[in-house]
Amino acid sequence: MSAPFACQPDQSRGRRWPETMSTFRSPWQRDRDRIIHSSAFRRLKHKTQVFVEHEGDYYRTRLTHTIEVAQVARTIAGALGLNQDLAETVALAHDLGHPPFGHTGEDALAILMEPYGGFDHNAQALRIVTKLERHYADFDGLNLTWESLEGIAKHNGPITGPLPYALADVNAEWDLELHTNASAEAQVAAVADDVAYNHHDLHDGLRAGLFTEDELAELPIIGEAFAQVDARHPGLEPMRRRHEALRRVFGVMVEDVIAVAQNRLLALQPQNVHDIRAMDGPIIRFSKPLYQNLKALKSFLFTHMYRAPSVVVERKRVTEMLNGLFPLYLADPGKLPDDWHVFADAAQDETELARIVLDYVAGMTDRFAIQEAERLLG
Repeated sequence: MSAPFACQPDQSRGRRWPETMSTFRSPWQRDRDRIIHSSAFRRLKHKTQVFVEHEGDYYRTRLTHTIEVAQVARTIAGALGLNQDLAETVALAHDLGHPPFGHTGEDALAILMEPYGGFDHNAQALRIVTKLERHYADFDGLNLTWESLEGIAKHNGPITGPLPYALADVNAEWDLELHTNASAEAQVAAVADDVAYNHHDLHDGLRAGLFTEDELAELPIIGEAFAQVDARHPGLEPMRRRHEALRRVFGVMVEDVIAVAQNRLLALQPQNVHDIRAMDGPIIRFSKPLYQNLKALKSFLFTHMYRAPSVVVERKRVTEMLNGLFPLYLADPGKLPDDWHVFADAAQDETELARIVLDYVAGMTDRFAIQEAERLLG
């Protein structure tokens, strides 16, 4: 049974371009399916999280990360009586706008795009689902519901101040009420993202040899998890021991979010989704003690993983690739694929052309960006 503050399919604000209701699927099941079948979603398979995609088959990619986020989001949403389909939809779309090479690629493109309106992966995700997916006869994009677009735009919280052009364009066509909180379902997707990457970055960092179990055991939560495993399964082989400990860390995060949300919902008694959007801050979040512990974990990961010497070397290499490709396409749009020429030829000025080049480069997978850099830059 859904909670009164959950988003209800029959109360959806609909789509930018009206469509007949599906016989078998709710609006958000339909949104979810369109995202899964999109070209941008398939490309996540070959986009990196921390390591470049070709560095190893065992490391997470954007696609495996996204699937993990969606699973966590459904679990939390179900426990709270929220709409699981909407939470899953936002989770599946939340990283569609990421360029090749993860946050390194985003940092590089943000600098390159400074003269042309900037770059933000959340805004780019909106641009993808409203404009760049060009498969349907009646509209560009996926024609998602208002609630799905709202969730993609502001699952990390209200947006104030100057807007990235990609977000401003969408918001000008359909007001997403950016000054308010997102639905509880979108907030769940945001927290699920934190849970998933905190968990799998520990796995990937250990597998890459960037730190050891003994170093992790000095951190809050993690040390206790290893101690519990050792007490219950003395002498367990290393890989199983690692998995057992980290799954406990995973469980601590999920259970904390659910407990905090249940307590806050009980205290605040929201009567509908409008009450959720009007609240002073998010309803879905970690407890303060756990949040502080996770800050210590993130600090550890930043030092030992995200800025590890081997990762820094790779960051420099892929940044040089993007710093070479972007101005090359901008100076000579003829080097873009044939099906992009019509958009480049229609550009009214350098800013429009730069945004078209960005759409192309940001859509690249890691391996394709590397191939193009080798082909065009040597």
